[in-house]
Amino acid sequence: MTTLLADLQALADEFTAVRRDIHRHPELGYQEFRTSDLVALRLEQWGYQVTRGLGGTGVVGQLRRGSASKSVGLRADMDALPIQEATGLAHSSSYTGVMHACGHDGHTAMLLAAAKHLAEKGRFNGTLNLIFQPAEEGLGGAKKMMDDGLFARFPCDAVFAMHNMPGYPQGHLLLRDGPTMASSDSILITLKGVGGHGAVPQRAVDPVVAGATIVLGLQSIVARNVDPLQMAVITVGAFNAGSAHNVIPESATLKLSVRALDREVRETLLRRIRELVTAQAQSLGVTAHIDHLGSYPVLVNTVAETNFARRVAVELVGASHVVPQTQPLTGSEDFAFFLEQVPGSYLLIGNGDGASDGHGACMVHNSGYDFNDANLPIGAAYWALLTERFLSD
Repeated sequence: MTTLLADLQALADEFTAVRRDIHRHPELGYQEFRTSDLVALRLEQWGYQVTRGLGGTGVVGQLRRGSASKSVGLRADMDALPIQEATGLAHSSSYTGVMHACGHDGHTAMLLAAAKHLAEKGRFNGTLNLIFQPAEEGLGGAKKMMDDGLFARFPCDAVFAMHNMPGYPQGHLLLRDGPTMASSDSILITLKGVGGHGAVPQRAVDPVVAGATIVLGLQSIVARNVDPLQMAVITVGAFNAGSAHNVIPESATLKLSVRALDREVRETLLRRIRELVTAQAQSLGVTAHIDHLGSYPVLVNTVAETNFARRVAVELVGASHVVPQTQPLTGSEDFAFFLEQVPGSYLLIGNGDGASDGHGACMVHNSGYDFNDANLPIGAAYWALLTERFLSD
């Protein structure tokens, strides 16, 4: 793999410039107009058939070689986050309150570098679909692309995606089959009581007391309704009620984040939340309205495709730089929607452990984070090798 890595290393300066340009011009979900233009223009220049508009700002580049019917999809996400950058780097975000704090600029640049190499030197027989997805950060861009006919228009025998992971040595590849990232459900609970003066509480029906008991009761679901060997999280991230010290408010709201690594556990959590909130509210005389605001399913990597992805990783960087079965993550990822419809695998590339690469260990979704550009040739070479192996004669 020395030749492949050397070929991609020769493109490092070009795509570092691309990555940093994207970083300087971050765009939030479904607003990735400039980024989509950049991606589409380059793919067209390299000979890809380009389709735009899936998921709003999504781009698909397709390249066919030979006569085989086999096809593979590679996905990169493009959106940024509503965070004010504090890195102080020369390529810092030029937009107030928006930055690439998760490395999607790097994911896009890696896939573009692979796209150029495969267009110029790729040896494969079949169809390559490059999927540049909008709105991964909580907005479900993957599902929106699917709703717009992604896999009907661009069938894939398997799909793959890669995300950088701070805290692991730069360039190491981490894989896992089975449940790999947690489901995520956002829930809004609205409690309605009767407002009143704090001096005469008997004339009011207090939603704050009801909310407080619900907050405590919710934790009993994890402690008593879920197998202790299973992962489950119910976090009350916000509890809002009232504005004065001597007034019992009429209403209160709770915002929940619910996570699980097992589909049945997820259903248990959602069912028990509804039951507990309804019963607890009723017992205290308030009404409860439960809104399920959005959700991502459990991300489950299929075994055969992950075994294949492992072999490619070992071939490229050697077994000493591969973690074959890493621990699952409690974060969520909308690539899970793709994997509900098409087999595939989602892997990680170490962004740096801080030992020798400075900012590389800074966690994502942090104002001090930056993608490690040393990963561009490795990630691109991985995509190139995976494509050639998957679409081999």
